[in-house]
Amino acid sequence: MNKKRGSAAAGQAWQIYSETLQPDTPGMFERIRAVPRMIKSVLRGDYKGMSYGTLGLLALGLIYIVSPIDAIPEVLPIVGIADDTGVALWLATLLVRAAGDFVTWERGGRPNVVVGEVID
Repeated sequence: MNKKRGSAAAGQAWQIYSETLQPDTPGMFERIRAVPRMIKSVLRGDYKGMSYGTLGLLALGLIYIVSPIDAIPEVLPIVGIADDTGVALWLATLLVRAAGDFVTWERGGRPNVVVGEVID
């Protein structure tokens, strides 16, 4: 991973961590505990803040990390692990941010309309 990408990943992680420390926003542990509830709500169709496509990309990312087949094999010492680390950071970033939105949605009484959604 080059310096620019490493800096961007670290900056993104810091931004999310800082977001969890803001008043009136869900904390890190609350977000982590909300992930299973969020996935269930998405699959049931109750929560419209995450699409099935995004959920599918999360599943593919998890499979990529666990799978022994990689785009860049681990035989190459640093580069082989860097691609898995990048995917893991992407997964963590997406899950923590989406879980925060989900907890906010739950606190708001679980409205059925998403901001920006067209209503007939």
